[in-house]
Amino acid sequence: MLHDFNDLHFFAAVVAHSGFSAAARALGIPKSRVSRRVALLEKRLGVRLLDRTTRGLGLTQVGRQVFERARAAVVEAEAAEEIALRMQTEPRGLVRLSCPLGLVTSIAEHLPGFLAAHPQLRVQCIATNRRVDLIHERIDVAIRVRERLDTDADLQMKRIGFSQRVLVASPKLLATIGSPRVPADLANFPLLQQEEQNDSTWQLTTETGETSSVSIEPRLASGSFEILMAAARQGTGIALLPVRYCQDALASGALVRVLPEWSAADGILHLIFAPRPGMLPGVRAVIDFAAAALRASAVPQCVVPDDRSRDRSMRLQSAS
Repeated sequence: MLHDFNDLHFFAAVVAHSGFSAAARALGIPKSRVSRRVALLEKRLGVRLLDRTTRGLGLTQVGRQVFERARAAVVEAEAAEEIALRMQTEPRGLVRLSCPLGLVTSIAEHLPGFLAAHPQLRVQCIATNRRVDLIHERIDVAIRVRERLDTDADLQMKRIGFSQRVLVASPKLLATIGSPRVPADLANFPLLQQEEQNDSTWQLTTETGETSSVSIEPRLASGSFEILMAAARQGTGIALLPVRYCQDALASGALVRVLPEWSAADGILHLIFAPRPGMLPGVRAVIDFAAAALRASAVPQCVVPDDRSRDRSMRLQSAS
């Protein structure tokens, strides 16, 4: 087994440049080092690779075969180095992005243009409400909405904004069964719940700081905001939805606020990813793309201003 690939590199250079002096000049190292390393290579292999005469150097039969293999190895090594250098400057390769089901639309409408701008980049978008493990599942970037920020010290975070949730229902439903007057009344109404919210209570608050904990038994639970929106519009029940998903329906009158002075605790919309040092351009490009796409689809007042210097240094911290 060869102990140093450079020995093959030096040997191939000596043959290609027809001498130790020329090879040393091409490699930018002392001639003595080249000569010593080639001699060690011959000793290690137990064969003579070069015929040294007063007229110059020639290859032995074994040396010719070793040279062909060494030249091929050097070419492959240089190609690998070139690929690595290109990967450091141009977004390319596969990047795995995890996205909650409710945010798929925000990403999907901007993704084709992003991929068209980066033809060497491939993106695998994992749509799931499950909390993925970035390290063990080889996820490069994850989009999350949490009431508290994740607290993994090995990861970094880019905060996008806040996701306020409000109670909405169709006017037809409220005209039929009436409207709740206080949060406790919600227990008597059909409710629509996000699937990933496993607890059986809604924690509601007012702008003045008043709080109310409402026990619920949802008529329909789903991780898809599209399903919950459709059910709410058709009068299936009262839903607790992010403002950004129901603002158009509220503006058109298809949905109306229920208990408008009450809302759920804001969710923090953010990206998590491995620390930046050594980050491939493809991963960095996906982070910037996801942040821009989510900001473009968010309610303006729920967006945190872009602070790049803070994003570069911010480690995940508890929001408490």
